[in-house]
Amino acid sequence: MIVRYEDLKTRFAQGANQKLAQQMAAYMRNQFEFYGYQSAARRRLYHQDLLTERRNGRIDWQLLDQAWADPHREMQYFVCDYLWKMEKFLTLADLPRIEPYLRTKQWWDTIDSLIKPLGKLGLREPAVDAVMLRWSLDHDQWMRRVAIEHQLLRKEQMNINLLAEIIENNLDRKEFFINKAIGWALRDYSKTNPRWVRQFIQTHQEGLSALSIREANKYL
Repeated sequence: MIVRYEDLKTRFAQGANQKLAQQMAAYMRNQFEFYGYQSAARRRLYHQDLLTERRNGRIDWQLLDQAWADPHREMQYFVCDYLWKMEKFLTLADLPRIEPYLRTKQWWDTIDSLIKPLGKLGLREPAVDAVMLRWSLDHDQWMRRVAIEHQLLRKEQMNINLLAEIIENNLDRKEFFINKAIGWALRDYSKTNPRWVRQFIQTHQEGLSALSIREANKYL
């Protein structure tokens, strides 16, 4: 069965919770509309759809574009969950299709979700590294955040040189979401290679913000 955008909208609307929707919108600084679904309930709504799509093995970009254009934030969460479920089918040629999702309706929630399939793609496609280096110098702080965070949870598969260069491209920045991301990236890798992270902090102490250093040192 093909997943239809109209069917998703109907399902979401049927279980909408206005009170929760208002609370969720307020939490997101009233930047987005909500139906009022918490994560578990939302995912139950389309769990079988994602299993069907995975069996089909083909990404429905028209569906994703329609969902992304929807004013309700849960539809963007659907896109994020869909791409994570289908990450093994992504190729380098799909990056231009994902990039508009990164550059529109931006906030930490969708950005931090979309890095997951991008990180997996980067492990399969070395050419992604050059894209991330380019994004680490982008005029858009959210694209820089994607580049900084995309290697989260890689552990021994971390490309250390890439991580270092991307962070170095973002030293002396004032944006909270960039400096927080730098701290998270270093903190995450400190669980695998604390010695390298300590040395990196020491070497770049002047360029790292106090927030980045505080986050990076959490497990050291």
